[in-house]
Order: sequence, then structure tokens, then C-alpha cells
Amino acid sequence: MTKRFIRSAWVAAVLLATSLAVHAAIKLDEALPVGPQVTVGKLANGLTYYIQHNGKPEKKLELRLVVKAGSILEDEDQQGLAHFTEHMAFNGSTNFKKHELISYLQSIGVRFGADLNAYTSFDETVYILPIPTNRKENIDKGFLVLRDWAQGLTLDAADIDQERGIVLEELRLGKGASDRMNKVLLPKMFNGSKYAQRLPIGQEPILKTFKHDALKRFYKDWYRPDLMAVVAVGDIDPGAAKKMIELHFGKLKNPASPRAREYARIPVRADTEALIVTDKEASSNAVLIRYPLHEIEHKGDFAGYREKLVEGLFAGMLNQRMQALAQQSSPPFMGASSGPNRLNSRYTSYTSFAALGQGGASPAIDALVQENERARRFGFSAPELERGKKGMMRNYERAYNERDKTDSASYASEYLRNFLEQESIPGIENEYDYVRELLPGISLDEINRYAGATIPADSAKLVVYMGSSKAGSPPPSGAQLLASISAAEQAKLSAYDDKAVAARLMEHPPKPGTIVSESHDKALGLTTLTLSNGVKAVLKPTDFSNDQVIMSASRFGGQMLFQEEDSLNARYANSIVATMGVKDYSPLDLQKILAGKAAVVRTGLGNFTDNVNGNAGSTDVETMLQLVHLQFSNVRRDEDLYKSYVGKQVEAARNLMAQPESVFRDALIATLYNNHPRVPRVPRPEDFSKLSLDRIVSIYKERFSSARGLTFIFVGSFDVERIKPLIATYLASLPTPEISVAFRDAGVRPVSGVVKKEVRSGSEAKSQVALNFSGKAAFSEAEQMRFHALLDVMNLRITEVLREKLALIYGGGMNGGLNKIPYGNYAIDVSLPTGPANVDRVIAATFAEIERMKQFGPDPADLDKVRQGWLEGHRKSLRENAYWASRLDSALLQGLDPASILTYEKQVAQITPQDVKNAARRYFDMQNYVQVVLYPEQ
Repeated sequence: MTKRFIRSAWVAAVLLATSLAVHAAIKLDEALPVGPQVTVGKLANGLTYYIQHNGKPEKKLELRLVVKAGSILEDEDQQGLAHFTEHMAFNGSTNFKKHELISYLQSIGVRFGADLNAYTSFDETVYILPIPTNRKENIDKGFLVLRDWAQGLTLDAADIDQERGIVLEELRLGKGASDRMNKVLLPKMFNGSKYAQRLPIGQEPILKTFKHDALKRFYKDWYRPDLMAVVAVGDIDPGAAKKMIELHFGKLKNPASPRAREYARIPVRADTEALIVTDKEASSNAVLIRYPLHEIEHKGDFAGYREKLVEGLFAGMLNQRMQALAQQSSPPFMGASSGPNRLNSRYTSYTSFAALGQGGASPAIDALVQENERARRFGFSAPELERGKKGMMRNYERAYNERDKTDSASYASEYLRNFLEQESIPGIENEYDYVRELLPGISLDEINRYAGATIPADSAKLVVYMGSSKAGSPPPSGAQLLASISAAEQAKLSAYDDKAVAARLMEHPPKPGTIVSESHDKALGLTTLTLSNGVKAVLKPTDFSNDQVIMSASRFGGQMLFQEEDSLNARYANSIVATMGVKDYSPLDLQKILAGKAAVVRTGLGNFTDNVNGNAGSTDVETMLQLVHLQFSNVRRDEDLYKSYVGKQVEAARNLMAQPESVFRDALIATLYNNHPRVPRVPRPEDFSKLSLDRIVSIYKERFSSARGLTFIFVGSFDVERIKPLIATYLASLPTPEISVAFRDAGVRPVSGVVKKEVRSGSEAKSQVALNFSGKAAFSEAEQMRFHALLDVMNLRITEVLREKLALIYGGGMNGGLNKIPYGNYAIDVSLPTGPANVDRVIAATFAEIERMKQFGPDPADLDKVRQGWLEGHRKSLRENAYWASRLDSALLQGLDPASILTYEKQVAQITPQDVKNAARRYFDMQNYVQVVLYPEQ
């Protein structure tokens, strides 16, 4: 015993010495290094570059061009032209004629919008270009595209005028209650600064009439190398990437007399002010308290890094308290958050926000102000901090474990933030070491001092009420808002009562079952286990991620098993049971118990299926399986949480039908399904008075008191032999009494014939065209591919004709499905937002493209683009756990061959233009469709 004690003391001393040595290596006043994973450099002309080799996804390169120029730099005659310049990047350049760029990229599998994209903000414009690297030519052209975007746009006069219509449609799409309210709110949020006058979408009169030279002037002034960065992350040799950047960007020139790139200042608020912003089409009511802004001090040292850890712990603990308030039977708000909030890359402020419940603004303000003040005065408890540290450490641990399996796009985003916001980039290997060293040293006293210094005690503030102006729900006055704030600030408070919870989910594991048989599929890498209770488990270990296990299980059943009078109870059973927690634990209790764990399980009733889904870190699989077992053990009944849920849903539904989009969606569903009671429409407040907690619990128990018929699929980073005992313990012990595992066809069918309806709603000049084709169809996997090839080719045509050629739409297109359950059927939904004056032209152009496809089939080049896009997506998906879990689950449920995933490329190659033409004739039945059009009220 003495020897063991001496040895233990010696080990502890060594560990302490090691810790002190590591601590000594971190000097808080030293600058954080740039991590070894990335090469950061600058060309002679001032252009910055970031290069990193990364193997996920394989044979893919993520390219970014970042320009520190956005709408804030526009002159008076240029409002909206920063964004317009971004549009013109796809409309002709030195090396790519108009339409040539998008066509070429589509031909190599890059999808416009889904992959190829760009955005413009106040202070920056970012271009996003993922490139397959299976051919060197692709890489060369990828860098050439970025070079043309940087300083090679042609900005042809005719092309500019053609693009006006598309940008104006994008502006139209953004109109509505939020836009109208923002025009009142933003000048106050930005304290009267230039930011409120330079929304990226711009001013409609300027977009209609600006001179071509105004656009060219913006491009010449601000698209220059000293304001640019090129990011290249992916499956490429860093040395080769550097040479490409030097070759393409080294000769870019800055203007001889460059305009100063200045950032607009935002004045500090000096007075407390209330603002009421209402609109009759507002979808929700909210309160926001914005305390004074202050400039962000970009600290690039270890002290600054440590401060970010403190801020993260503080915000997490405070917002868990806000979440606890939202779970009361009569909550003060539907949801809330509070803490430091970044307004842009240069300014931050302490901000509190609440989505209002039935009580309105006053109880929400009380809760926000008092909970902030409680934390400021009394701080947090040791258990709260311990949980916060566990959760933070687990997040860094997972990021570290996945360091070689992280998508290149994620790294590219990190380097964008470094260039634009000076975010440090030491690399996750370094960060993991830093956090392991720094996090334990953050004390409760330090956190509480931070809370006291960060939460404003008595300062000027902007108090905002945003909500509906409908009759029957009058908003508070400004005086009432300020009076509520004043009263809340003077309330007597006591320290927070942090309720203790159990240390673990289950005190003892259940009595294990057994594995009675095992089979293997070597081609797919599957092990199938049959358990003693009849449940099955399919195991596919992978190396796609290092710290992720995906679980999925489905069987036939679902909501349609229950009769019409139970339809609402069945529909809401999933979310209501989830909101009450499991076993003896509320959702908040579960968060506490699972602090430091990465495990989530969701159960639910689909229309025709019962589903169990989950995910976990590799070391948390047992926790995930314990959650599964508890879901089948009992339903936790909590009247308070049920009332809280129902109250929130009533409030959320209250203003929904004030929105034109909701009115339109509701009318579309009603028309398409002839008001069938089993088809969910937009929720009304009165719906929730028809719910019964007793019946909801009974429905859930009826489906989830038995695991009979379920096959659990596990895909991810686990060892088969190690997971088997856990499956025997937690899944083989699940109850499996008799239960129906068949679906019920409730007779829901779309209307037949040609049905047309007009809907009048909304005050903006906005329309929406919906066309729906549906009918019976024989399902097969091959036919499903032909069906989706048709939709994707049609979407190419809609973009090319309705958007690029006719400028009638900004976005929109077709989607749909070929289904086997509950009967063989298909549905195609066409959604096309446009202006009221263009509705007839949009419908005519769409029908003309449909007729063209039926008569002539697709252009072979278009079909090649679709196929190439599918193949690129499939190759990426084959290295994703979630994709395999979904495909295996779907195949087993519907009796399909899961091995078809291995012959996907061959199946794609077999689709011909004639197949697509035949599909168009089969599925576009012009004697059987529904047309619903939204027009404004006037």
C-alpha cells in the first residue's frame, strides 16, 4: 500500500510538472501562430492567399475569391451595384463569354446555385467555386475563373441591361413584412450610420436607371488585389496551388490613385429609446434590447483567445437559464437569448432577444432584464461551469478527432473569417492543446467577474418591439416598454437555484438479450445481427469520420394507422413527447446529465412509418443506445411542459395566416387535395385546443412500446466486436410485443383534371405561380432515376430561359418524387415567384418548355450536365455516413436491393435522351394538373 501511495504521488507530481511546463509555454501576451496546416502569403501587389491540402472530399478543390468591398462603399448613384457586380461575374469575362462559364462548370459537375455561388454583404463580396480535381484542366480553369472575376469582367452594356430584370426580381422576392420593418429598424440598430442606407440589394429606382459607367466605376475602384484574398483548400499540392495563384494573380494591378478603403463608423448610443415596429403581415412578435455598441478589439494573442473561451462559457450558461424559463407552464417568452452579439466585423454589443408568448412584452422584458441582472450580481454556480467546460471540451475533442476528415469548405470558411474579421487560425491541433491547457484554469470567480463586467448595469439602450399590427393584438407603446424595463431593473432578486440532477442516465443497464445469428455482406461491408427479441441490427463500420456514428431504424406504421379523429394528436405526438423529456428527466435535465457527451436520439411517427434516428460520437454510442432504450421504456408525462408547448404553438400560429406566403400555401394544399382532412394545412390557433395529452401519450405508447419489426442500422467509426455487447444489452432487451408493422392507405389523393385557382393576399406587388402534376405511376429504381433526370434537365431549361433569357424570375424550379408508398404515384411541383404582370408569360414559357421536352427531348449536353452533377455528388456521398445510413434504411424498408448503390454510375450512364423524352410525355399530363397563382390583394 505504501509503495502504491508513493508511486501515485510520484505520478501526480510528474503530471503537475508537465502541466506547469505546458502552461509556461503559453504566454498570454504572445501572438497566436498561424497553424502549420495552412500556407498564408501575400503577393507583391497586396493580394493575400490561403492554401491548404485537405483530402475530404476526395478529388475536390474549394476555391474562394474574397473582396473587401461591399455595399458600404457605393456612391450615391451606385446603391445596389456591389451586388449587381456579383451578378455580372456570371455574364461574360475575358476568357468566358456570356453563359459559357456556367455551361462549362455544369459540364464538369458543378451545379449553379448549389455549388457555384456568391454573396454580397455590407463590407465584402465572396465568390464560391468548388472544382473537381480529377483532371488538371479543371484546376487550371478554376483559377482562371477566379482571375476573371477579380479583374476580367467584360460588363457589356447589353448584358447589364439584361441582368437588371433578374436583380429586380431578386429585390421583389425580398419584399414583405420583414423588409418593411427593417427599413424602420435598421437606422436605429446602426445608430444612424451609413450602414442603414446601404442595404446590399440597393434602391429600386437606381437599379432600373443607373448608368453603365457607374457599375464599371465600382468594379474599377474596388476590385483590386490589395483588397482581395484567394483561398484554395482541397485535394491539391500546395506548391502547385501557389504557382497557379502567382501565375494568375501576380499581374493584377492596383489603381494608380486608389480610393481609400474606409469603414463606416457607427456612433455610440447616448440615450435610452423605445421603438415600436409593426406590420399587418408580421409573422411573430418579439422584443430586443440593444445595449451600447463598442468597437471590437481584435486580439491576436493567447489572452484574446482565452477571453473567447470565457465568453463562450458565459453565453452557454446564461442561455441555458433562458431555456429553462421557456420550459415553464406559463413561460415569459417562447424562446430567448442574451449575451455579446457581433453586429459586423468591427462592432459588438450586449443584446437580449425574446420571441413573445401569450403574455406579450412585459413578462418577457421582466425575465430578460432580471435574468441578466441575476447573473451580473450573483454569477453562476460551480456545477453550471463544470457542465459548460465539459460541453466545450467535447466539442473541441470532436473537431480534433475529425481534423483529417473535415470538409474543405469548412476550412475555407475559416480562412474567409481570418481575412475579413481577423479570426485566429492556429489550426485545430494547436487549438485542442490550447483549450486543454487553458480551460481548466478558468475559475468560477473569473467567470463571475466577467459576467459582472459584461452585463450592462445601467446604460443607454434601444428597446424594440417588433410584431403584428392586426386588430385585436395592440402593441405596447414606447412609454410602456420603457416602464417595463425600469420596473424590471428595480426588482428584488436572489441567486439562481441550479437544480441538481442524476449523474447518469441509467443507474443499472437492463438485463441483456443475446445475438442469435450473424451474417455478412462483404460487397457492402455489412454485418447483420439477429437479436433474441427479433430485432435486427445492420453494422457498417467506416473510416469516413473519426468520431461519428449514425443510427437509423424504420418500419411501416405511422400516423395514418390512426383514424381521422386522431389525426391532430398523431401529428403532434412526436414533438410533444420530445418536449417532455424521457424517464424522470426534462429536456433541461437531459442537457445537464449529458454535458460532455455527444449523443442524440429522435423518435417519431411519419405518415406511413415509425422512425428512430440518432447520432453519437464514437465514445458515446452507449449513451445513444441508453436513450433508445429509455424511449421504449416509458413516456414521461409533464403537464407543465405540455402546456408550455401548446401555448407556444398557439402563439406561433396566431399570425401565420397574416402572411401572404402562408395564405398561398394553405390554399394550394386545400386545392390540390380537395380539403382532405388528413393533409396538414397551415396550423390555426384553434387546432391546439383539440389536442389531448392523454390520447397523445396513448398513441405514442401504442407505437413505441414495442420494437418489433425494427432493423437498426449503424454506420460510422466503431469496432464491430466492441459494439456487439452494447447492442445485446440495450437493443436485444427492448420489449417486442405484437404490433402492426404495416402501413394504412387513408385514401389521400390529389384532385384530377385541370384545376385553376387565384389567391389574393399581400400588399406587395409579388406573385407566385404553382403548377402541380400528379398521378399513378409504377415505381422502380430505374424509373425513379429517369424521373429525376427529367426534373433536373427541366430546371436547367427554366434557369436558361425564364431567368437568363426572359428575366422573368430570380429563382424557382421543379421538384418532385416517384413514390411506392402508399400506392405507386408521382408528384411534380413547379414553383416560380415573379411579378403580377409577368404571371401569364411565366406560365406560357414554362408550358412551352414542357412541350419542347415532350416533342424533342433534352439537349444531350444538358443531360450530360445532369449526369455529371449526379456523379460528382454521388462520389462525395459515398464517403458520408449519413448517406449510407439513409440508403440502407430506405432499401430495407421498401424491399429494394441495397447493393444498387455500388452500380450507381452504370445506372446513370444508361439514361438516354429518349428516356427523358418518354418521361416528359408520361408525367406532364396537360389534362391533369393544378395551377394556383398568388396575386396581391390589390
